[in-house]
Amino acid sequence: MKELEKKIHQFLKVRKWDNLRPSDLAKSIMIEGAELLELFQWENLLLKDVKKNEEKLKEIKKELADVLIYAIQMSVLLGFDTQKIIYDKIAHVDKKYPAAVVKNRFRDAKSNSNYWRIKKEYRKKGL
Repeated sequence: MKELEKKIHQFLKVRKWDNLRPSDLAKSIMIEGAELLELFQWENLLLKDVKKNEEKLKEIKKELADVLIYAIQMSVLLGFDTQKIIYDKIAHVDKKYPAAVVKNRFRDAKSNSNYWRIKKEYRKKGL
């Protein structure tokens, strides 16, 4: 991850883009995210069906790369350790939504209600 961060920082530096405003990067992340979402407009394909569609995968890769690059640019310019903030978030989500409680949430009503109960409790706490 550090190598990727360095490459992105160098990319920004040589273009004199290493002082971009975080708000502009946040806007760019959302704009590119909307372009990614647009690829799925008016359809609800299953994962296996998306994986079979080479043209769709090609377009997804392009838009997903844009989202990821802007996100890493923001992380780099704010001086974050990108790998650490990702691992920290995964640990938080793992604690918030234990696999034993949520893994069958689409299959059984009890797991689904536990998921929403946990989500509501965390929202009340502001976590």
